[in-house]
Amino acid sequence: MVKAVMRWVRGALLGVWAPLVLAQAAAPQGLLDEHVNRLTSELRCLVCQNQTVADSQAELAVQLKLVVRQQLAQGATDQQVIDFMVARYGDFILYRPPVNRVTWLLWTGPALLLLLGLALYAATLRGRGTVEDKAGVS
Repeated sequence: MVKAVMRWVRGALLGVWAPLVLAQAAAPQGLLDEHVNRLTSELRCLVCQNQTVADSQAELAVQLKLVVRQQLAQGATDQQVIDFMVARYGDFILYRPPVNRVTWLLWTGPALLLLLGLALYAATLRGRGTVEDKAGVS
């Protein structure tokens, strides 16, 4: 009789606690998925090149997501994962590459082209003059 009561109590406790335990086990998995997506959205897909690793369905992107997941599950920080990826693939893997001597033209290029275009436009306007000036009529 005591064994039957103990089984009933154990079953009742499992019935109450099992969903809570399963929910707690699923929560870190969901947090890990969110963390992987956030981190891989900062990495460029090396196949697609115009998509992040998080958005890409290319085979390499899927493999990179798995590597990021494994490293985060082992306790690596975001910076350690990014440093690993940069060491392996170079700055190109970063969706927003840092400003350094290799990438300075990438960052300043659009502004330089805009200034060059404005200078050419100003030179063209100065060179035109008015029709009367070109005809020599005052």
